[in-house]
Amino acid sequence: MHLMGHLDFVNAKAKYAHEIKATLPMLSIDNEVSLRKARHPLIDINKVVPNDITIGTDYRSIIVTGPNTGGKTITIKTIGLIQLMGQSGLFITANEESQIGIFDDVFADIGDDQSIEANLSTFSSHLDNIISILDNITDKSLVLLDELGAGTDPKEGAALAMAIIDAIAAKSSELIATTHYPELKAFAYERSSTINASMEFDVETLKPTYRLMIGVPGQSNALNIAEKLGLSESIIEKARSYTDDANQDINNMIAELTEQTRKARVEAEDLESQLKSANELHAELKSQFEKYQTSKQKLFENAQIEANQVVATAKQQADEIIDDLHKKQAQASQATVKENELMDAKGALNALEVSPNLKKNKVLKREKKKHDFHKGDEVLVKSYGQRGTLIDQQRDGSWEVQLGILKMKIDPNDLEKGQATPEEKTKYQTRVSRTRSSGISPTLDLRGERYEEAMSRLDSYIDSSLLAGYPTVTIIHGKGTGALRNGVNEFLKSHPRVASFGYSAPNAGGDGSTVVKFK
Repeated sequence: MHLMGHLDFVNAKAKYAHEIKATLPMLSIDNEVSLRKARHPLIDINKVVPNDITIGTDYRSIIVTGPNTGGKTITIKTIGLIQLMGQSGLFITANEESQIGIFDDVFADIGDDQSIEANLSTFSSHLDNIISILDNITDKSLVLLDELGAGTDPKEGAALAMAIIDAIAAKSSELIATTHYPELKAFAYERSSTINASMEFDVETLKPTYRLMIGVPGQSNALNIAEKLGLSESIIEKARSYTDDANQDINNMIAELTEQTRKARVEAEDLESQLKSANELHAELKSQFEKYQTSKQKLFENAQIEANQVVATAKQQADEIIDDLHKKQAQASQATVKENELMDAKGALNALEVSPNLKKNKVLKREKKKHDFHKGDEVLVKSYGQRGTLIDQQRDGSWEVQLGILKMKIDPNDLEKGQATPEEKTKYQTRVSRTRSSGISPTLDLRGERYEEAMSRLDSYIDSSLLAGYPTVTIIHGKGTGALRNGVNEFLKSHPRVASFGYSAPNAGGDGSTVVKFK
């Protein structure tokens, strides 16, 4: 039965927590209380105004000042109830990550306990409770006092309230007290472990907002409210003349501070809303990304499985082809396999390759056409900038190209297919006939010659090449110290008939020779 009762109690606590939307609090052995959006558990969640409340870290006493009906009493009741709920094992009515202390006692003097039988006034009943509290508090106690010092002469009541606060502070207890007395504003300001607080009041609507503002003392709104309600302006001004200038300045300063605090709170709530939306968006994007990664991994694994199957099939077919070749070779009494059989086998192996469908790719078709070379094709040798004719393909894949009177071995990557224009063909034929008659070589070798002799030969050779009609010639000067190469370059720069010049391709001598193009 005891176990059933315990389980029923646990179930009841869980249901109640769900009903009031309560959360699990964190615990502080140092009694550092930090409640986020704390609300009274007995007020409708859709009507209650939540507040952030902290005590025990930077300060151990909070003095809440301000007029009646502003929410001071409800605020200290909220703190007391939430603390007692947490220490009783219940979830608390505050946002997640809220923290409560572990107090040995929670003392409270709240409300008007007048007793006709005991002949106690409001002041006496409060004082009787406070005396009992002062006798029992420790450094691990929480004290809640409502309307401290009320029910007697204002000056004596304020003085008594300050003395009681000092007595509680001397025992290192944590205190939250409410009061009407303006003298306590300065009193709280002068003590390092004590802070002012107030309940926000909207002067425009003449209604309290029930929001706790820690660090801002309560403002006296009597004259402002009277003015809003339509009391004669002369009476208002007369009343202001009875108040000293210092009080008016303090009220104006508090009003400005209250407005700044309100704006900061509104901006903070707006930022919190934006942060919440951003976090929700981030969580959604993260979820979608994880789904994408999972899908991507599955697609990759499926592709690998399919590729392995293709490879296995191709390998089996290749093994069959190789076995067939071995059989043919054995049948021929270890004679070599005929060339056409090797080509057929190679074609069968190449047919195993699965290529992507690129038939409709116009760019690839154009590029392929440029490099589809055949004997007799007109081609452009890119490194020389000259056109020539393909004579024959070599075993290493290179082509023998007829360039004028020269035959050169050119790598296929240096060739580009293209037909010469009729005009170009005419010029080329004319120049070839003149070249044959002149006997001038398209290459001049200056290696091993002195500088002056080489420059003289170069000058004469350029003139002869121009007369022969060569579009381009090659000057071989070697690498060496670079003096002869520099001399050739300087000469070519200054020659009026030279269109351009540059070093030969790496496979044709590199910077050991220079190709010259004429205008």
